[in-house]
Amino acid sequence: MAGGAKKKGPVEKIALQCTECKRRNYTTEKNRRNTPEKFEMSKYCPFDRKHTLHRETKVK
Repeated sequence: MAGGAKKKGPVEKIALQCTECKRRNYTTEKNRRNTPEKFEMSKYCPFDRKHTLHRETKVK
């Protein structure tokens, strides 16, 4: 797969965006078959300097 070809499969790359400062702080992968809904978890936001809720967004 050369030249930016995208592999289509159950695993996709996602970004986690802080719900308070709206910045994308983390990237990870998720399996669409196991978790079809939006992924969210509490993570540390270095800009707010506290743990906040982070939600799934698309990687740009």
